[in-house]
Amino acid sequence: MIDRQLLRDEPERVRDALAARNMEGVDIDRVLDVYDEWRSLKAEGDDLRHERNEVSQKIGQLKQEGKDEEAQEAIDRSGELKTELQELEARADELEAELDEALMELPNLPHESVPVGADEADNEEVRRVGFDDRRELPDEVTPHYDLGEELDIIDEGRAAKTTGSGFYFLKGEGAMLEHALVQFMLDVHREQEYVDLFPPIPVKTTSMEGTGQLPKFAEDAYRIGGSETEDYDDDDLWLCPTAEVPVTNMYRDEILLKDDLPLKHQAYTPNFRREAGEHGTETRGIVRVHQFNKVELVNFVEPDESYDRLEALVDEAAEVLDRLGLPYRVLSLCTGDLTFASAKTYDLEVWAPGTESEDGPEDLGGRWLEVSSASNFEDFQARRAGLRYRPERHESAEYLHTLNASGTAVGRVMVALLEYYQNEDGTVDVPEPLQPYMGGREVIEGHEPVGEAAVGAGKKD
Repeated sequence: MIDRQLLRDEPERVRDALAARNMEGVDIDRVLDVYDEWRSLKAEGDDLRHERNEVSQKIGQLKQEGKDEEAQEAIDRSGELKTELQELEARADELEAELDEALMELPNLPHESVPVGADEADNEEVRRVGFDDRRELPDEVTPHYDLGEELDIIDEGRAAKTTGSGFYFLKGEGAMLEHALVQFMLDVHREQEYVDLFPPIPVKTTSMEGTGQLPKFAEDAYRIGGSETEDYDDDDLWLCPTAEVPVTNMYRDEILLKDDLPLKHQAYTPNFRREAGEHGTETRGIVRVHQFNKVELVNFVEPDESYDRLEALVDEAAEVLDRLGLPYRVLSLCTGDLTFASAKTYDLEVWAPGTESEDGPEDLGGRWLEVSSASNFEDFQARRAGLRYRPERHESAEYLHTLNASGTAVGRVMVALLEYYQNEDGTVDVPEPLQPYMGGREVIEGHEPVGEAAVGAGKKD
């Protein structure tokens, strides 16, 4: 969350940030009124406690001096102060809870370098990579969902029977390719000095709040044992929407040392999202689904190093695409397209040539697929999760900065591979760096479909 002192000292900066993010209906004046009343009550409470301590000290002295009547008056006054203090503290607790609730609803403030814009159309392209020497493609590139069915390596229909829409089976070489990508990505990032984690998949409400998924995005999350829209408690569990959540909260309410930083972790997890706000989009294929695999990169750094680390983080995620030879571009997201918790974000978008899109590369066709968002959250998550570090052993602890990036989204990289490395005969070349992870396979040729349905469809003799 944002610093409450910053809100009080620079309310116009907060208003401008909300306007740049296209957030309307936030009553900043009401939040400030709550904060001022809370501060006033805290100061009044300190005065009452001071007076009560003085009165308590007098009681024993008055009794020793035999001044029983005055001692009783002091005892009565101490009781009155206790009652006043209890009432005041109860009201202060109510106000602090109201203040925290309001602050939890406020997004991070965009960094001054973030381009101002309304939505994704105003994102700024930073660079394109890999287009000058791109490979020759078939005259008509088959979309991955049709190709996956023809090769019998992606099966959405049977997944709909077992689980529901928005899920899929990978079969044979498709499953091998997924495993290969995960292991390849982990190896790449180990070379970049990332320390592996294998985190738990269920995460508590407090962890989801710590990274900013709750309360803002409850409808997109899978809650275990209850509806995501019902009231939830701190200890309720949710299926992990991204490894960012357990990894960032791993050091929750701890104080790290300067020597520990920068701390770089990577984690592979399956991830689960309802995508509640995305009905009717990307309904075919494995681009927008409810379960997907991802390697996540999470960084904990000193505040004055976080923006240099962000630039390096983009390069670390992009190395996966560079080694695989996939053309991509880097975008700087505008204020209106930033995620709730981010102060600045770069998106990596890989080129998938198999499906036409209005905003695909000019003269090339196809579409862009976001495979990584590299974000600097500054101290926004750290305040919510109690993540601090001590600059020197004798100095007070300060909030550190957190960053993360997908390193990268496995399913979407697979889509790009199936379409970009597709051959005229419907097979798919395996990029050389992946071949050792695929048992030496150089080409994905597919499998014979099984069952009577395959015979009826003319796919099997």
